Amino acid sequence: MLLAAGIRRVVVVIPCLNEGKPIAAVVREIVAAGADEIIVVDNGSTDDTAAQAIAAGARVVSESRRGYGQACAAGVAAVSPDTDIVCFMDGDGSDVPSYLSSVVTPLASGEADFVMGSRLRGVRESGSMTPQQIVAGKVAELLLRLTYGVRFTDMSPFRAMRLDDLRTLGMSERTFGWNLEMQMRVAASGMRIVEVPVDHRCRRGGVSKVSGDLVAGLKAAWVITRTFLRLAATLRAQRPAEVEEGAR
Repeated sequence: MLLAAGIRRVVVVIPCLNEGKPIAAVVREIVAAGADEIIVVDNGSTDDTAAQAIAAGARVVSESRRGYGQACAAGVAAVSPDTDIVCFMDGDGSDVPSYLSSVVTPLASGEADFVMGSRLRGVRESGSMTPQQIVAGKVAELLLRLTYGVRFTDMSPFRAMRLDDLRTLGMSERTFGWNLEMQMRVAASGMRIVEVPVDHRCRRGGVSKVSGDLVAGLKAAWVITRTFLRLAATLRAQRPAEVEEGAR
């Protein structure tokens, strides 16, 4: 299916921590959706996440340093250089892999440089997103629109970029702020952004590390806020040098 859309090689990266129950089904769904390779990054799981992922057909990369962004970075580092497009999904079964083609096709057609699968524009199972997740997405949308003039409706983990573009972003966040950093860097660089609606399900197993309880939600909110403030200042400071370089 993906090859028919003119895409040569698509790799899906899945950061995982104790997702032994849902990960095999997730991998099998992604295989059925047409991905060329699936890289599961085991971020220090104490269950059988790695074994289940391998049995289902994924390549497993171990990253003992904890952090969502740390795991994503390890996955990107493991992607082979002949890869065209890298897509990210969560390993808890909440993302719907059948939307993989919808997410990567705008990249393959040359319509976009960055594609976000928006859960808020798709059909969501009842209870699949907590109120704090929805509020966080709205706050991020407002900040990004005011700062960069771009509009995102979500901070969904389901997203895709061409590998070459992804590696030029200069990603550095190693926490829950990874997704926001990517959106900020994409917006600041002037890349073409497309959002596509994707459906969203309740997680199929494991415990949320971000939105599972009030404390985790508040911690994630603080990390996201801190990431935005830090990066906004950093990207603003870098912009004059980039503009000067582009004028030469």
